[in-house]
Amino acid sequence: MRAFERLLQPGFIGTVRTRNRIVKPGAAMLYWHEDETSLNPRVRAFYEAIVKGGVGLVIVEAPIVDYPLGGRWRRRYRIDDDRYVDGLRELVDLIHSYDCPAFMQMNHDGPWQTQPWGDPEPLVKERPIASYPVSVSSENDFHNELPRQLEEPEIEAIIEKFARAAERARMAGFDGVDINAASSHLLHNFLSPFWNRRRDAYGGDLKGRARFLLGIVHEIRRRLGREFPICVTLNGFESGRLLGIPDEECLKFEEAVEIAKMLEGAGVDAIQVRTQWIGYHVAGFFPEAIFYPELPFYPTAFPYPYDFRRRGSFAHLSVASAIKKVVSIPVIAVGKIDPETAENALRKGAVDFVSMNRALIADPDLPKKLASGEKTRIRPCTHCHTCLDPAPVKRCRVNGAVGLDEPYEVRPVLRRKRVVVLGGGPAGMEAARVAAARGHDVVLYERWRVLGGSMLLASLIKGSGIEELEGFLGYLKRELRIAGVKVVLGVEATPPVVARLSPDELIIAAGGVPHLPEVKGIRMPHVVDTARLLTNLMRYLGLFGPKLLRVLSRYLLPFGERVIVLGGDKKGCQLSEFLVKAGRKVAIVETEQEIGSGMFPHLRLALLDFFRRKGVEVLTGVREVEIVNGGVATLDGQGRRFLYAQHVIPVPKWKSQKELRQTFLSTAGEVYVIGDCLEPREIVDAISEGHRLARTI
Repeated sequence: MRAFERLLQPGFIGTVRTRNRIVKPGAAMLYWHEDETSLNPRVRAFYEAIVKGGVGLVIVEAPIVDYPLGGRWRRRYRIDDDRYVDGLRELVDLIHSYDCPAFMQMNHDGPWQTQPWGDPEPLVKERPIASYPVSVSSENDFHNELPRQLEEPEIEAIIEKFARAAERARMAGFDGVDINAASSHLLHNFLSPFWNRRRDAYGGDLKGRARFLLGIVHEIRRRLGREFPICVTLNGFESGRLLGIPDEECLKFEEAVEIAKMLEGAGVDAIQVRTQWIGYHVAGFFPEAIFYPELPFYPTAFPYPYDFRRRGSFAHLSVASAIKKVVSIPVIAVGKIDPETAENALRKGAVDFVSMNRALIADPDLPKKLASGEKTRIRPCTHCHTCLDPAPVKRCRVNGAVGLDEPYEVRPVLRRKRVVVLGGGPAGMEAARVAAARGHDVVLYERWRVLGGSMLLASLIKGSGIEELEGFLGYLKRELRIAGVKVVLGVEATPPVVARLSPDELIIAAGGVPHLPEVKGIRMPHVVDTARLLTNLMRYLGLFGPKLLRVLSRYLLPFGERVIVLGGDKKGCQLSEFLVKAGRKVAIVETEQEIGSGMFPHLRLALLDFFRRKGVEVLTGVREVEIVNGGVATLDGQGRRFLYAQHVIPVPKWKSQKELRQTFLSTAGEVYVIGDCLEPREIVDAISEGHRLARTI
């Protein structure tokens, strides 16, 4: 049997034949707007990249079926009126033009009219709606506001709206629909005994709690017939243990099994399986999130049949496989599943299809590359959660094309140019890769004897437990080699060196420059010179690599037992996490009122909880800091304090090197500055700038 034969084999969901067993699920990119009635260029570019890459089935993210109460964000399309059909028809026609089937997802955000993580204002000011007035207190969830209980006529009206949305989906040309009854949306809210405490026909026992969902299925079947496929996304279980809620009060796996049987009996054609964690919304679809920074409970406490052994990787697969044993319709697994695991599961008959979301955002050509035997050329997802960034336009850390409003493919140049890139960090490598892929003659200079720049340091500090930066770095190195980029290591290119090459285009991606903060006593002997430390680390990283050096650091870390970190931004917090895991007692001193600025909100909250459990002392709003013998003296709203430590580590600030453009201005026809060299930011910014610049030269 050839590699990935089962994964690349066509399949059927009801009457619809898929190109292979890889499904793009209906996760929202939020490139739409509620006012739109036509297909915008950014949505077109995203979905065209996905279908051109060879995916088997596309489930388009859910338009709002019940406006405004059914939507959480304004950046979604609508399907509550016939005037929205034509815009969706444009998208379906695009997907079908690549011979790929398309389903439309449907959900209802009823209980979600709250604002975690500083999200924008909800669509309506009134109370959210739910099966019953139940809320939970958690900054990492959508249920902090007490909802209003739906009355029976309102439930029946929503069933009608789902059915009309399905009719409009067929009018637009969709091949089927996916009803999202998972996460903590309204439909799951009715299924769960924790949320649904009604005593009428839509509550009580499991049959009553499932009546709403089954009513939607029956009504769609009545109107559209047996030939129009219906898929349902379902939670395989719901757990409340993160908030101290007994799992017995939540939707148990045994109940999910019975719901799956009911759905099959009602004529559903496929079931997609995930899980739900009350109090931590993200962990239900990014399964590795619950393991960051460490598990909040013993692994044996995970609900059956969740597979916790690989820190979230394909953790839902065992749940989906267990449900498949009791139904005869196709079952779709989802949640950080790699191609090898997917192929193995399909061969064993554990599931029938595999959904891949982040993997396809990172590299839409993943199916095509598997089919052509180019697996090593797949751009790997680093599971960094950048695609959850609440920024106006979602991006991908590793795929610089995501978010463009033009086709993603890199087009050949009309005239070949000599391009010189200074800097082998993320911005420089991506710029060199794309420029060479387009046909330019590219030379890349890196002053260290190793490629990677800031990614190497980030990989050392963060490790590979959640974010997998080393895999992405390996991908970039391979692609530079394949594209024919000449890489010169250990040489700092000066203006005379560059001038001798006579480049048409010079791209300066030399990174930022670290400098110590201005603090009294910064030159004391127990203060770590972090700028010098970073220089030494780059040398060691060139010799040992991030993984081995991280292991060695557990035994050779040159810091005492007690450490004070001066600076509580993202880098300071991640350094503190590294030190805590290395067995150090850590205190963080920050002048701002909060620590963790720059982190994604859900990860920041998880890290703050970790710090509390580990006894990390956090001082915020500090007005004065002085490094003294034996530690640090501070002044804040509580008065003067002294913190004892053997070592003090000031988090370096980073400065741009924009002035290098002027230094090299006469050496090339055009000179550009990108990445941290232009302005110190994140890896996603470096990759995006490198990619987008190289597309234009």
